Amino acid sequence: MTPTSLPDDWPADPRSILALNHTGCFDWDLDSGLMHLDAAGHEVFDVRADEYDGHPTSLGVRVPPVEAHRLDAYVSHALKDGSRTYGIYFRIRLRDGGLRWTHTQGFIQRDGTGRPRRIVGIIRDATQELGDSTARHQRADEEEDRRRRTSIVQGTTAALAHARTVRDVIDVLKDTHGLAHLGASNLVMGLVEAGRIRLVAEGPVGSFVPGTKFTRIDERYPMSDAVRTLSPRFIETAAEFAASYPDLWPHIDKLGITAAAYLPLIAQAKPIGVLGLLYQDKTGFTEEERNVLVALGSGIAQSLQRAMFYEQEKDLAQGLQQAMLPRTIPGVPGADVAVRYRSAALGRDIGGDWYDVIPLPGGRVGAVIGDVQGHDTHAAAVMGQLRIVLRAYAAEGHTPATVMARASGFLHELDTERFATCLYAEADLNSGVVQLVRAGHIDPLLQQTDGSCRRVPVDGGLPLGLSAEFGRLEYPVTTFELDAGQTLLLFTDGLIEEPGADLDDGLRALGDLACSGPRDLQQLADRLCEIVDERGGEDDAALLLLRRRLIDAPRSGGRLQQHVGPGDPEALAEARHMIRAAVRAWGARERADEIELVADEVITNALMHTDGAAIVTLRVISGGDRRLRVEVEDSSSALPRRREAGESGVSGRGLLLVDMLVDVWGVESRGSGKCVWCEFIVPARESEGRDSQGRESQGRESQNRESQG
Repeated sequence: MTPTSLPDDWPADPRSILALNHTGCFDWDLDSGLMHLDAAGHEVFDVRADEYDGHPTSLGVRVPPVEAHRLDAYVSHALKDGSRTYGIYFRIRLRDGGLRWTHTQGFIQRDGTGRPRRIVGIIRDATQELGDSTARHQRADEEEDRRRRTSIVQGTTAALAHARTVRDVIDVLKDTHGLAHLGASNLVMGLVEAGRIRLVAEGPVGSFVPGTKFTRIDERYPMSDAVRTLSPRFIETAAEFAASYPDLWPHIDKLGITAAAYLPLIAQAKPIGVLGLLYQDKTGFTEEERNVLVALGSGIAQSLQRAMFYEQEKDLAQGLQQAMLPRTIPGVPGADVAVRYRSAALGRDIGGDWYDVIPLPGGRVGAVIGDVQGHDTHAAAVMGQLRIVLRAYAAEGHTPATVMARASGFLHELDTERFATCLYAEADLNSGVVQLVRAGHIDPLLQQTDGSCRRVPVDGGLPLGLSAEFGRLEYPVTTFELDAGQTLLLFTDGLIEEPGADLDDGLRALGDLACSGPRDLQQLADRLCEIVDERGGEDDAALLLLRRRLIDAPRSGGRLQQHVGPGDPEALAEARHMIRAAVRAWGARERADEIELVADEVITNALMHTDGAAIVTLRVISGGDRRLRVEVEDSSSALPRRREAGESGVSGRGLLLVDMLVDVWGVESRGSGKCVWCEFIVPARESEGRDSQGRESQGRESQNRESQG
């Protein structure tokens, strides 16, 4: 078959048509994409042989964009639905600028599998054929255009209803299935800012006009005229464009523009922007077209104003939120810290998530993670206030339970209905003792030195604000020991929450990710946040990692010490708090009440019967028996002595109590003062049992020294 031959089974004999004037043939190889077009076909398209390179796209200069889109869609549909033939009328633009109706018919050749491989057909001038029915076709076209415009306006309006940002509005307007179907080939959009118009969108690519990124409203530009007069500016011909805007026209002429409509975007009687639609194959605007475009401009203006209000609120909330979060994390001797914050993936919501790291005296550090209810500016403001009061209460030396209770009371007294979940961890980096208090928050994770992770169950109370409202301010304290090299993971639910998934599944997934993640703490934090970046979501996420350093940490079962000055009730409370936490963390929970009672008695005696301060030391001694030793040192050399209290006496029973509850106790001279010490035999922990042989000799030497004292 020659390039211009036609198949014998052509459904309507095209050979009779070939005898007509201005009828050409084409042969389109779909595998190579090349289409042979004979000389008559060149005449129909009004192109010279040297202007056509065998690719159908070379004919694009003669087919207006709207017609090209309709033609491509029609042929593509025929190829996909198994058709053998197709036929369609379309218009081409001649060299002189006029439009001519053209008709094409094609026969689709397919292989044995039904795949289209080749199209053979004709292309002809249909002007005479349609001449007698021009009015009828025009009426039909006008009716079709009316329905199409109505459909496009409705679809665009519906899409704009879901646009929440200025970028969303622009994306709707630039959608190739949107305004382009109204006949516009180019689009420009600007926002009014401080007496200027800032161009925020133009299309297609390559249509930007130099010098129009910013234009003054009083300049001679069509966008400026539309904003200044608050009226649409319709430019109906190329000649009108050239005469009205001579400085702009040379750039517009290169784009082949023949008409344009510039619509002011007005909201609440104030211009907020302007939309320009430019056409390549159109002259003039009917009254109906003008009304449709003006109505469309009004809808766009409302959506744009809503988007601008949203972005202003979001920027304010983001700025407030970032200002409330700590800009830098202070260095913590004995620990490595990494923090991360991720906004909602779509950037559409502002949450009350926060983190904080609070250096405390005596080698301690406080770590806070929390989430205020809601996703707005108010949530961010409440978050900032909570962060400040939590830091203040912790710095004042209150116990973790007291810090949480006072923060709940503070939130309850605020003029807000919001509540907040929170987790507060206070870690003594010398001993590794960590005290956790949870207010409706998620349990943390603990990463072992081998990388594995486990959940740390924490007894919890009600969220902040609610506990005060219902009068349930008791927050239980969970204590455990953070060994050297272990990492505590605190986070908000945005890090593990996924629609349709259980939180427990999210916790396990986070633990698995941490287990396989890098050992470097900063890299690990980035890795854990990747799940938020990849998954997306509508909630913010905060993350805090606290790792106890290997080089700075003493051996498990180390030494705790607290200075208690005379007349200092806060220091006394801190000492009691330290003893209670260490006793539980070091596995002596069964004797916790005895140890606390004896320690309190010895400390009180030191403060009452001397004029100076007391130094309280707590440590674990591992030897034949694992013992917990409490030492209270003061500056008096007077030794304690047992006295009979009598039936009505209020003192004299202290040493009797000590003698009854401890396994062994004694007194040592320390320079000009003394040290009262008490030891309690406590069961060995499994982890210490594995390490007891390595520390046996050290414990025995310590025991000998103390018995000599």
